Amino acid sequence: MKPPPKSSSHPSTHPLHAPSPLSSALPDPSQVSSLHPYSLALFLLGCRWDLQKDFLGQAFLALGEVIGGQGSRVERPLTGVPGKKCGTILLTAEELSNCRDIATMQLCANKLDKKDFFGKSDPFLVFYRSNEDGTFTICHKTEVVKNTLNPVWQPFSIPVRALCNGDYDRTVKIDVYDWDRDGSFTALQPSHDFIGEFTTSYRELSKAQNQFTVYEVLNPRKKCKKKKYVNSGTVTLLSFSVDSEFTFVDYIKGGTQLNFTVAIDFTASNGNPLQPTSLHYMSPYQLSAYAMALKAVGEIIQDYDSDKLFPAYGFGAKLPPEGRISHQFPLNNNDEDPNCAGIEGVLESYFQSLRTVQLYGPTYFAPVINQVARAAAKISDGSQYYVLLIITDGVISDMTQTKEAIVSASSLPMSIIIVGVGPAMFEAMEELDGDDVRVSSRGRYAERDIVQFVPFRDYVDRSGNQVLSMARLAKDVLAEIPEQLLSYMRTRDIQPRPPPPANPSPTTGPEQP
Repeated sequence: MKPPPKSSSHPSTHPLHAPSPLSSALPDPSQVSSLHPYSLALFLLGCRWDLQKDFLGQAFLALGEVIGGQGSRVERPLTGVPGKKCGTILLTAEELSNCRDIATMQLCANKLDKKDFFGKSDPFLVFYRSNEDGTFTICHKTEVVKNTLNPVWQPFSIPVRALCNGDYDRTVKIDVYDWDRDGSFTALQPSHDFIGEFTTSYRELSKAQNQFTVYEVLNPRKKCKKKKYVNSGTVTLLSFSVDSEFTFVDYIKGGTQLNFTVAIDFTASNGNPLQPTSLHYMSPYQLSAYAMALKAVGEIIQDYDSDKLFPAYGFGAKLPPEGRISHQFPLNNNDEDPNCAGIEGVLESYFQSLRTVQLYGPTYFAPVINQVARAAAKISDGSQYYVLLIITDGVISDMTQTKEAIVSASSLPMSIIIVGVGPAMFEAMEELDGDDVRVSSRGRYAERDIVQFVPFRDYVDRSGNQVLSMARLAKDVLAEIPEQLLSYMRTRDIQPRPPPPANPSPTTGPEQP
């Protein structure tokens, strides 16, 4: 691991030292598996015998720092009491396993009541999760099996959190209906014919892993009217299995590293960096759109990268001294080692490049995409995942080559984030995003959707609050990264490794683009 970046020579009023968007976005506990700019504010209170509370200290940190720490543990000093050492606090991140289990089951029925005048019945099942207030919520409906009193339904899967919210003993109610062509189904007034019902629980269902479980289907109205009523048939649970749904957090805890690479547009269409109208203008009072996008995204991702060393490139500029046009030059002017120490190191190199290179053109994406793809292709065991951030102001000049590069990279452990800055129209970037139509090249389609495009102008706060603008951008830009990482792991059948011990032996760093 290389040493951390040196302190910036800029005064504290420089926008580089603006508050991080992390400090203004509070965590949503239900979204722990996401790469969002969440922060934790911890206040430790001591309780005396008279129930009065004494303030013992406080700590502020990003959620990603905890998840990305060794063994998902992090220790921080407590502060907040002037002139007093408050001690330290040790935080450990753990995701509840029972909230991400997937239950797969198959059921059949026998001798159900006949409901159709000219035929038998067309039965289907409706599953309900019980709520704390005693009400029930529909959580699953099976397919309809036509014209039989002895249906066998197809196996289906359902998240345990949907079935019982992780409470293994919570009541699960199952209704049996006969489907009617003119019927409809709502929770309050189902208009299909009711055959009967029975109740169970997740714990009882899970017993079917070892043996068949048979339930009597009862119709309360028939039971009250007919003295000799026994039941309206039976439902048998034929099979039941549970699998864990791996999450983004599982892979991060198992040691998967996110390797962040930056590529910045230095084409002339951005305007003269010395002029306030330029998208690269280095104002002493506020960050440019380029710097805001870089800071917003980078400060989140860096918490998931252990060495905090980021390759950073520019494209579309003439380089001194001979004026050679480059579409892939290191911002730190070091061809052998393009790494910058931390996001502030990337920003410093970016500012320095603006002072030395000449903005020119055209806008080529393919060279830097292929550069990162070559690094990603060398490590396919799930230990490394590459994220390329491209910040640009306009129309792409090598669309055909870029599509080819994206299609090739879609089979690699890699994602691409494109942030468009300025007032240009970005129709071509929307095409690369692939949300509606998968990117293709020469008749070959991308294996996965790995591109996320956002126009920065959609996230600019109208009041001019840059911190809020960065927080909004980071939230949406990074929202797809966890699922893209999981899609790669699933297609390669890569399971997360067990979390390492608290003090593991040093490991070699990732291959750098």
